[in-house]
Amino acid sequence: MSLKSSTKTDVNTTELLISIDAETFENAVEKAYQRAKKNIQLPGFRKGKVSRKLAEKTFGEGAFYEDAINLLIGPELDSAIKESNLELVDRPNVEIVSIDKENGVELKAICVTKPEIEISDYKGIKAAKAVKEITDEDIDKQIDIIRKKNARIVSVDDRAAQLNDEVVIDFEGFFGDEAFEGGKGEDHPLRLGSGQFIPGFEDQVVGHNIGDEFDVNVTFPENYQMTDYAGKEAVFKCKLKAISYEELPEINDDLVKDATEFDTVDEYKADIRTKLEDAAVKQADNAFENAVLNELIAKVDSPIPNCMFEQRIDAIMRTFEQQLKQQGMDLNIYFQYTGMDMDSFRETYRDRAENEVKLRLALEKIAELENIEISDEEINNSLAELAASNNMDVETIKSFIPYNEYVLDLRVQKAVELVKENAVVDNSSAE
Repeated sequence: MSLKSSTKTDVNTTELLISIDAETFENAVEKAYQRAKKNIQLPGFRKGKVSRKLAEKTFGEGAFYEDAINLLIGPELDSAIKESNLELVDRPNVEIVSIDKENGVELKAICVTKPEIEISDYKGIKAAKAVKEITDEDIDKQIDIIRKKNARIVSVDDRAAQLNDEVVIDFEGFFGDEAFEGGKGEDHPLRLGSGQFIPGFEDQVVGHNIGDEFDVNVTFPENYQMTDYAGKEAVFKCKLKAISYEELPEINDDLVKDATEFDTVDEYKADIRTKLEDAAVKQADNAFENAVLNELIAKVDSPIPNCMFEQRIDAIMRTFEQQLKQQGMDLNIYFQYTGMDMDSFRETYRDRAENEVKLRLALEKIAELENIEISDEEINNSLAELAASNNMDVETIKSFIPYNEYVLDLRVQKAVELVKENAVVDNSSAE
């Protein structure tokens, strides 16, 4: 193999001209023939016994050229890319410029290369940071959680149903005089005001007493998941069979002792306040970090190959598909529920993918500019933590991960910490 030239033809695009000598090409053609001959059959010859010369005479001199080129492209191209010191972000587009026995082969490879990012002013990025003040109302909301867990259900038979009541109903839905599929239920529990049913349904149950039989008139939403029902007017024939409500207990020391690890209401409230304040600080830190990183993303204006964004969308979608499978669904079912198709679904992830690619490139560049390195001890400690979290030994983990990329991930994480540590809290715009 001979790399004849390496020419940058556009931003992030390099053209390689590769020459493969006649001897190397001949060896590849012979190897291609040897692989194919077991399937070659001609009249008067047993299958697999046709000579190469006869096969080429019958099928043409170039009968095995394509297979030979395919045998050569991988290693020859890898060698040329390495010699040119290129870092590719997509598979090269390879064209055959010329091919013959006497002169060998000349290939042209169009390579999309990793963009060279320019980044500056990444130290001292300003962003607002506000820690939420914890109020008594916030604490009361947390206390209501244990009150609800210890609530008593009280049956009602002396008044009409109200919002927030739990009722039991029979119902059957009709379009005109025809009952529709999925519109019937018996002894169905429903919390009025929960929004479980079609808008307007629960409000029309309010005011009825046990034993009442009544009609509920509704219109299915235009965006209803069952498209055949969307926008249609329907009548539900209903019967109210039971009413109950949730009676919350008073918050006192006895309830706290029974439901928590504390002895008094004051102790419990103090613990809630501490936890909420800690959470508020963490939330503010996360919001500040996100704001700083968004500012960093905005500083990236170098041209980036579109294929990098598409690859990131592919990765995000693979993760989403795995999550759907865990829920017993797939993309086709998801599209039926949402009314989306593959193209529109991919577009929902484009902004996220572009930001993630830009951020990664910026952080890799900062790691380079700051000469960030990872010691062997840091790598080993990180691998040990990863192995422990996956119930594996370190050597097994090493066999599963691309080592160089893993080390780069650690360098990128250090770059994140550097940007955060040098960021400046600035609440002036929020005042």
